[in-house]
Amino acid sequence: MEHMYPKIMLVDDDAEDRQIIKDTFDDLDYGAVIHFEENGEEAIKYLQQCTPPGAIPSLIILDLNMPKMNGTQTLRFLKAEPAFAAIPVIIFSTSLNPIERDECLTLGAHSYVIKPISYTQTVEVVRHFYNLCNQLSQVE
Repeated sequence: MEHMYPKIMLVDDDAEDRQIIKDTFDDLDYGAVIHFEENGEEAIKYLQQCTPPGAIPSLIILDLNMPKMNGTQTLRFLKAEPAFAAIPVIIFSTSLNPIERDECLTLGAHSYVIKPISYTQTVEVVRHFYNLCNQLSQVE
């Protein structure tokens, strides 16, 4: 059986944050397929065009503060849309606001992860993302 690499979508308007996550996945040699979008509007357009359905990511990592369509609006849309509602969404933000965190979890976010400030923390966060993908693939 062919090994399936996890498909992850990172939605973040900060190019540096996207690059750091990509580089960390590469450093850890996980072989994950990572697709990047800069805002929720672009992420939804991409997801709606995914064919076959196997092209849909197994995990979405979503920033909160983005132009056009922010993370909360995107999460609300994804969880209301039957084709995407089952995709786990991790909120990945600098916000320490407990009200924002609770709102995201109530809307259906799998978890809420504060963006790391060091390389060591980034490695741990990327391991968490990768391990979650592996757990999900064993359930499917």
